[in-house]
Amino acid sequence: MEVAVLNNQGKETGRKVTLSDAVFAIEPNNHVIYLDVKRYLANKRQGTHKAKERNEVAGSTRKIKKQKGTGTARAGSVKSPVFVGGGRIFGPRPKDYTQKLNKNVKRLARRSALSLKAKEQAVVVLEDFNFDTPKTKEFVSVLKALGLENKNTLFCVGRYK
Repeated sequence: MEVAVLNNQGKETGRKVTLSDAVFAIEPNNHVIYLDVKRYLANKRQGTHKAKERNEVAGSTRKIKKQKGTGTARAGSVKSPVFVGGGRIFGPRPKDYTQKLNKNVKRLARRSALSLKAKEQAVVVLEDFNFDTPKTKEFVSVLKALGLENKNTLFCVGRYK
């Protein structure tokens, strides 16, 4: 697969770069991409949710009132979930949400995503990505020239022949 090389103004330079068919021309596997995205989002979760149950609530274990003779329901402890300030029944516990994905499946997902973008003609190769001064304004002007200013963009900076 060949892609035209552009300059910082978004104009074609006349050169073309051949992209590797092993990466950019495979049949995209949507399920593997889904698994990798699911793993990524799950691994971002903290899992620090927690509520105190009746054995963790601070307070005495003394019986609130006597068993009989008050005319109201039996009550054993202030920590009971029935009372305000009592523990939560089967409350949330901290949980580890991390998911593992095999190395080759991750590689296949990455190659599938790149192939999908290549089929959509969404891969751009820049000739020179150097700036005179490191200014955000210059970077934004390059994005505008390429028509990428309001899009999610992945930059892979490296050398090519």
